[in-house]
Amino acid sequence: MISEPELDGERESGRPATAAEEPVTPRERPRGPRRGWLWALGGAVLASAVWAGALVVQDRFTAAPRISYRHAEDLCAVKLTAVSAATAQLTEPFAAHGEHPALDWAYCRHGAPYEEDRLVYVAEVSVQLHRRTDPGIEFGTDPVGLESFGGMASSGGEVDQVPGLGERALLTRRVGGSRLQVLDGGAVFSLTVQWYGGQNVPDPDDDAVHAAMIEDMRALMTSLHK
Repeated sequence: MISEPELDGERESGRPATAAEEPVTPRERPRGPRRGWLWALGGAVLASAVWAGALVVQDRFTAAPRISYRHAEDLCAVKLTAVSAATAQLTEPFAAHGEHPALDWAYCRHGAPYEEDRLVYVAEVSVQLHRRTDPGIEFGTDPVGLESFGGMASSGGEVDQVPGLGERALLTRRVGGSRLQVLDGGAVFSLTVQWYGGQNVPDPDDDAVHAAMIEDMRALMTSLHK
């Protein structure tokens, strides 16, 4: 018969096995922080996905405007043939341009040699390609008058719609000059013709100058169209 001590001995001999299992507990302890790290990683991934989705939605509502024209580094290469015929032979061109992810612009200034007892003419052309914002929101809302790209400005004038040019075209007329602006998608074209002279020098034929400006503007848009 097995005595109670022997049974107790077997029980005691089985204790090391239980003790050997005790190291299992420390191995499982790091699972708590690891789970927290995984939750943090999952949260960051989820936040990134939500942010990316928000950007996609934002891009849908702020789509880049349509641009059907190329950028011109030398805008003076496009001659103002009709305006020269209606006013004076325009010479002395000066060109400038700039490129930016949001806006490309080009500018050209034409002058005419001074002649005594005759009008002096200045013509300026500018093209702006808006690549990120819609210029149609502010088109035609600038102060009334002629504000040319080269710095000359005059107040007052009458503004008329011009059909057949781009999406919208405005002709601003005043004493001593006129400006033609055209909006087509993300492109804004501007042609300004100004003149000055003595009191005894008659002004040019406004209708002829305006017709020439429209003709040259149409030729400019055609030459830059992609």
